[in-house]
Amino acid sequence: MTIRLLLADDHPVVRAGLRAVLDTEPDFAVVGEAATAERAVELAETGGVDVVLMDLQFGAGMHGSEATAAITARTGGPRVLVLTTYDTDADILAAVEAGASGYLLKDAPPEELAAAVRTAAAGQSALAPAVAHRLMDRMRTPAEALTKRELEVLQLVGEGLSNQQISKALFLSQATVKSHLVHVFAKLGVDSRTAAVATATSRRLIRRPS
Repeated sequence: MTIRLLLADDHPVVRAGLRAVLDTEPDFAVVGEAATAERAVELAETGGVDVVLMDLQFGAGMHGSEATAAITARTGGPRVLVLTTYDTDADILAAVEAGASGYLLKDAPPEELAAAVRTAAAGQSALAPAVAHRLMDRMRTPAEALTKRELEVLQLVGEGLSNQQISKALFLSQATVKSHLVHVFAKLGVDSRTAAVATATSRRLIRRPS
């Protein structure tokens, strides 16, 4: 049985490389490519796709996690396997909560990628070992782990946004933003925004500010 694949990545060279690798598998057929998350959603809705290989960052526009949520919300829609360079808790949690069937890093060997595609197509979870390890660590120490919302707030702090800007971006009150930051400071054992960002970045909880 052929597994029909859609490649969603904004870099043509990456898509070409993925196609070259996937075309060597006899049961795979790359049936489409998308340079934007919006286009990936459109192509996934037309049918004829079993698994979408989804990047997370597409520059301006829809994020890969948002596209994943839109695709997986449809009954009978394709599975989504996230394939990215990001291994932070913030990215992993966003993708998993959006309904991704798997999460793989782009430096994964070809055989691991092929196995993950087949696992996702079968409706099972396909997590890279490093990703699974990070999720297990969160489960072992839930009281110390930052929640998805706390990670979102801290990521925006790292991008230089004020509490007022964060409240608008996440549709939260400024009081709620402050409350989240209080919890973040306590969990990370820090007493400033700068220290929180530095600590979270070093622990790969959020992406390094660009």
